[in-house]
Amino acid sequence: MTPRLDPFTVAPDAFKAMLGLETYVRGCGLEPSLIHLVKMRASQINGCAYCVDMHSKEARKDGESEQRLYLLSAWRESPLYSDRERAALAWTEALTLIAQTHAPDEVYDEARRHFTEAETVRLSVLVVTINGWNRLAIASRSVHPVETAKAA
Repeated sequence: MTPRLDPFTVAPDAFKAMLGLETYVRGCGLEPSLIHLVKMRASQINGCAYCVDMHSKEARKDGESEQRLYLLSAWRESPLYSDRERAALAWTEALTLIAQTHAPDEVYDEARRHFTEAETVRLSVLVVTINGWNRLAIASRSVHPVETAKAA
């Protein structure tokens, strides 16, 4: 794949605006592990290889297990995720696929059982932010770093 352009070099103010959202998300009080799972799941749904690569590495660096990352696309069938994480992942999917889901009441209600009103807004901003990053990366055809295989 050939990159189309670097959107942040072409429009640095766009990068500053997105970075403002990212800074907010990182300091909003949601658990770092939850933030990683949400970023990974939205990026999987959107098919953003650049972001899946980046966020899987960040999550591992922050202590997330490989097994939980490997099973994330099948989180409903795995006992590895807490009820709070499940509610966040369902909300992430609903908002990422908003044109199809329209953020169903039952998904919102489950999120509210595990998140305060303020946390629900923070979680929603997290989903909005990663979806924005995904769309910019996909639209510009950003290419993730490629690691060369180690010799046997």
